Amino acid sequence: MGSYNVFHSAFTVIFFLFWIAVFTIPMWRIAVKAGYPGFASLLMYIPLLNIVVLWMFAFMKWPVERNAQ
Repeated sequence: MGSYNVFHSAFTVIFFLFWIAVFTIPMWRIAVKAGYPGFASLLMYIPLLNIVVLWMFAFMKWPVERNAQ
């Protein structure tokens, strides 16, 4: 009761990495398709800045749209 073992910590690390991958890979691809550098998707992990980035992606004219004109 109340013990913390290696299995628990390994499970926690695997679970954490899984969720990082689940969110980072699609955000990275969206940023690249929009014409932004892929690392811009990592800004989504910074509290409060993630809301700003989301609104920027939603309402700014994307570089891909600018090049199409």
